[in-house]
Amino acid sequence: MFTNGFRVYDIHGHLPYPFGFMTRNPVVTAFNKQRAENMRLAWDFPAADSEPATPDKPIIERWVESLDRYGIGGLNFLTAADNDDLAAQISRYPDRFTGFAHHSIESPDAAEELERAVDVLGLKGYKLFGPLVQIPFHDPSLTPVWRFLAERRLPVLIHFGLLGHTGGIVHHLNINPLSIFNVAREYPDIPFIIPHFGAGYFQELLHLCWGCPNIYIDTSGSNQWMRWTPYELTLETLFRKTYELIGPKRIVFGTDSGSFPRGYVYRYLQDQVRVCRELRFSEEDIESIFGNNARRLLNLLS
Repeated sequence: MFTNGFRVYDIHGHLPYPFGFMTRNPVVTAFNKQRAENMRLAWDFPAADSEPATPDKPIIERWVESLDRYGIGGLNFLTAADNDDLAAQISRYPDRFTGFAHHSIESPDAAEELERAVDVLGLKGYKLFGPLVQIPFHDPSLTPVWRFLAERRLPVLIHFGLLGHTGGIVHHLNINPLSIFNVAREYPDIPFIIPHFGAGYFQELLHLCWGCPNIYIDTSGSNQWMRWTPYELTLETLFRKTYELIGPKRIVFGTDSGSFPRGYVYRYLQDQVRVCRELRFSEEDIESIFGNNARRLLNLLS
């Protein structure tokens, strides 16, 4: 899919992490079981029971094999059991993996933990879920975190929009990307990365990009949220409108890969590259979107 030996760098992956915000009851569980099977069939994913009960290799080694299978240059993990776990795992393959800190921004020691994650553990940024933060992002108690990120010019990736699946979150104080507007405008040195084209809030995300040049759009996931908008959207529309309005340097490729037996979701990469080529993006633009923008944000370019 690429020329001149170009290798993809993916901004958006996950190691196993606590996922406790979903509603659990028999009705939701039954619905999600069917939903998962429909998605598996639609996207040609492996069945869950194809996963061995006790894999014979550490998970990070399985990720190396998965990247090698598809010729992927590197992957940035956003979550793990905790910051120490993430750092320990990726340290075994520093040429293939980077990672972001992920801990509650509402904790009294959030800024200190972020500094430790960066300076001691070597992590490259900060990951948050908007709908899991219970106070406004511009609350004064969060100022130390924003100041640290701005001083270091570190990227922060914040999930906005629909979170999870059936039983997940669809309404919240911080579900809309515009909830970060005051902070993004006050701290222009922080690169804010918003994944999944806004996950249901595409217009709001474009408005945020209009007002703040430090907003980046992450393309990750299946983007099935498009099916839940009252107007027609396609992957081609998302890329075309985003490219027209903010250009190629603020679009960052990701897959949201995060579990086995599925492993690296090569299908998402294929679909996105196909769209960009059909839209006649230049080779330089394609290389920016599918790797070099991520490398620049992660400070991996010499």
